[in-house]
Amino acid sequence: MVGNVSMDRYEQIVERLREAVEKLSKSSFIIGDGALEVVPMQDHGGRSVRDDLFGVSAWLHRLSEDVNVPYNTLKSYRWVASRWPEQHRCSGIAFSTHQTLAAISDDEERWAAIKNPPLDERTGKRRWTPETSRQRVGYHGPGPETAQEKIEAVHDLVADEQVAAQVATDLLRRPSVAFKAMTDDTARHQVNHAQVEQSRQLREAHEQQLEGAEEPFEPTVRRINHALEFLDLVGACQRFVAATGRIVPSLRERPFTDDERDTVHRNVDRVRATCEWILTAVDTGQVDVDEELAKLLRSE
Repeated sequence: MVGNVSMDRYEQIVERLREAVEKLSKSSFIIGDGALEVVPMQDHGGRSVRDDLFGVSAWLHRLSEDVNVPYNTLKSYRWVASRWPEQHRCSGIAFSTHQTLAAISDDEERWAAIKNPPLDERTGKRRWTPETSRQRVGYHGPGPETAQEKIEAVHDLVADEQVAAQVATDLLRRPSVAFKAMTDDTARHQVNHAQVEQSRQLREAHEQQLEGAEEPFEPTVRRINHALEFLDLVGACQRFVAATGRIVPSLRERPFTDDERDTVHRNVDRVRATCEWILTAVDTGQVDVDEELAKLLRSE
């Protein structure tokens, strides 16, 4: 399996996407050539007769509006097309690779470089990848700019569980981050589940330590642990009651939409189920969660 598909299906997708990339590369060069014909590149300090009133920028802006291509894209494609005369463009190599290698200043070196791709250790074939083309020109690209790009970059960096755990711990020490994170139902449930699981593991480890001959201080330790757990439970109930008592009176004469009412009802059902769970644990000592209750607590 590769991702969510079989290897055969993955290879079919790769082949189809390669064809799409080839068409996209041709289209990008067509756009660049068109922009280059309308506004040719000039030597440093030079000026074309065509630029005589408005300048390059104005003509490119007009062309951008007429063909509905962003100005910066049009400007970039024009420059790439100027760096790669048609006879030096390589079929089967993506426009993005031409774009990156265009940074090589010497024409002959640039045109020779693209025909000599490095060895791809993963496939055992010589081919260009985004990373190897950037390495060839000593360029690692700009950092992520949009929020989504930054999120994806962080996910890539914290793929290791140990690193991710440390980063999450550091971030949750920031009050505003912790507050916003707990507005997500899944994140809040995972934190609560982790707390319960840690408490269970600590209790089991402590009980294992107490097996065998009982030391004089062990009854005292058990009483202290029990008192702490009791205070945590009562404190959680008190915080819920206090928060509810503060919020509910402020809802007077504030109509709710159907969706809002449904959301409140679902969460109240979760509260009821949680209260029943607490009472069962207190009365019987049974703290196991059945599948239906687990789904309800997860808002499924």
